[in-house]
Amino acid sequence: MRPLRVLRIISRMTVGEAAPQVGALLRGLDPDRFEQRLYTGPVEPGELDYRRLGAADVPIRLLPELRRATRPTDDLRALAALVEAIRRFRPDLVHTHDLRGGLLGRIAAVACRVPLRVHSFHEHPLAERRSPTLTRLALGAEWALARTNHALVAVNARVRDELLAARIGRPAQYTVMPPGVSLPPVPEQAEARRTLGLGGPGPVVAYVGPVTAVKRLDRVLAVARAVRRVVPEARFVVCGTGDRLAATVAAAAADALPVTFLPWRPDVETVYAAADLVLLTSDQEGTPLTLIEAAQAGRPVVATDVGGVAEVVRHGRTGLLCDRHDVDGLCRAVVRLLGDADLRRRMGQAAQTDAREAFGTPRLVAATRDLYHRLALAHGCWIPTYAEPAPALARVP
Repeated sequence: MRPLRVLRIISRMTVGEAAPQVGALLRGLDPDRFEQRLYTGPVEPGELDYRRLGAADVPIRLLPELRRATRPTDDLRALAALVEAIRRFRPDLVHTHDLRGGLLGRIAAVACRVPLRVHSFHEHPLAERRSPTLTRLALGAEWALARTNHALVAVNARVRDELLAARIGRPAQYTVMPPGVSLPPVPEQAEARRTLGLGGPGPVVAYVGPVTAVKRLDRVLAVARAVRRVVPEARFVVCGTGDRLAATVAAAAADALPVTFLPWRPDVETVYAAADLVLLTSDQEGTPLTLIEAAQAGRPVVATDVGGVAEVVRHGRTGLLCDRHDVDGLCRAVVRLLGDADLRRRMGQAAQTDAREAFGTPRLVAATRDLYHRLALAHGCWIPTYAEPAPALARVP
């Protein structure tokens, strides 16, 4: 008998929370049991292409119609292309992975009467700041589309609870599935600093990720200003790009702050290795892969307590969490860790232990396989059986 046919839809494979998870599933699910296809739109100029930056082995089928919409007819063309793709492949299950892909993909899957439909919320769908009108429209669309899904996957318990509070989906539809991350081996700190051109003996604080409004790099600069007064030898590294990069570079230069800006690197493990701690100052997060990677590299974290951050960082055990409005608290937390090497070591070791248990890629693959298996059995779709159970998802209420 043939494997279960799974068609995945994501609007763009850009560096972020969703693309690495999609890549892990395409690599990890047994091809004898699951025949997978991924449809995605082109990466836009100025965006970081996840496949080009180290994941060229992830197979895709490019739909040019899925490019970013500039007018309503673009969405209609993308919807028609997805309907045609579904009709050609005739999947047993459609799994959508981001906001626009989820909107168009779920409509197409319903129109084609696909037997099983799954959507993943890799972050809160209302995380970006929108006008009240757009927020109401988004809520209405997600409410209606959730009713068409056989399962909804939330990246953490907080996102699930917030979606339920917004009346998006029913509790029984949800599975909480933390991301799966597999960081390559981490080089020695001295070697990593040489590679990045970070000479000198002082401690290094790193930010890794997009340089966008929601990430609030202005807070990173505020921390750098305050830390400079207490730990003058400390240096900061920002690794990433985005629409606020030029403004952030100019602001750091205006105050002569000790901040080194690096373009996005496929070997982000080198940046973590060079750092003594990792800083995250966002207004909103899903389950940030940056913090999981930092933990796997054995680095403690100072972060704002938003989204699913507290499900990755255990305050006082693997890092220090602060209210997102408390910039002084962020500064004090960074100074505290920079001044206590033993505390950094203990927190880094605890973070590494926790991350290996809770956020490994094999866990994500096994949990997804188990979800598909349960759906197929419940709805009368055939799927090959397997003996090994999916491991329990750790630390999810």
